[in-house]
Amino acid sequence: MSASGGTKAIVAALGANLAIAAAKFVAFAFSGSSSMLAEGVHSLADSGNQGLLLLGGKKAKREATPEHPFGYGRERYIYGFLVSIVLFTIGGVFALYEGYEKIKHPHEVEHWYWPVGVLVFAIIAEGFSFRTAINESNEIRGKLSWPQFVRRAKAPELPVVLLEDFGALVGLVLALGGVGIALLTGDGVWDGIGTLCIGVLLVLIALVLAAETKSLLLGEAADVTEVAKIREAVVDGETVTGVIHMRTLHLGPEELLVAAKIAVQHDDTAAEVARAIDAAEARIREAVPIARVIYLEPDILRTSPTS
Repeated sequence: MSASGGTKAIVAALGANLAIAAAKFVAFAFSGSSSMLAEGVHSLADSGNQGLLLLGGKKAKREATPEHPFGYGRERYIYGFLVSIVLFTIGGVFALYEGYEKIKHPHEVEHWYWPVGVLVFAIIAEGFSFRTAINESNEIRGKLSWPQFVRRAKAPELPVVLLEDFGALVGLVLALGGVGIALLTGDGVWDGIGTLCIGVLLVLIALVLAAETKSLLLGEAADVTEVAKIREAVVDGETVTGVIHMRTLHLGPEELLVAAKIAVQHDDTAAEVARAIDAAEARIREAVPIARVIYLEPDILRTSPTS
């Protein structure tokens, strides 16, 4: 599965969220709707998140240094984790607080056409952003279901944008429902309930993102299909007769470290083994192009190969 960063989806989400945030704050100023305020802060937080993802992608492209010999590919994971923190604190916790305050001290929604009009506009804009993220994700997710794609993707950007946009659309529906019921009943408590639901939704999404990016930060192995390709590419059936054991580790979404102990014939010369290792490395890079760092250690096979 490709580790594409989904830059198009990020830029589309950033543009949509900036426009939506401005519209929501204007609607809040005219209507006093807490749902509008919470949604405005949510969109502003999302805009900052997209900025963080773009910054992480740029920093990850830096060349390796003696201090960081494997490069900076994991910068993208770090910024993805920061996004989950921002979404949790600025988006989710603020919405929970604002919803609680509105339930305790409700007031009637004024100038109803502002929040309703802005919410309809926001749903259209977020729908465009969500569609862009879906189209980019479909190019690389293959036959995986959406939950599987979010869990297995090695590039954090597309899962982050997908979950953010999904949460934004559901949040907009909740905000529209809260404002609508508040207008129909004349009871501003419903606006607060809608805001509270938005906060719960954002906190849940933030926790999912935090768990997934934490796993990437700790270091994940290659996908099972890639591992199988690497094992098949190593063995040539002549000098290299098997894989004794192998470990893989993502140094970044598009950088894979491969370390393996390979079985060679006991009577092979050092020159033959060296040529076989060079050929095996070439086959691995051809089979799995993201395998950038490869260490192969020859040994005499005394027991059956293991993983």
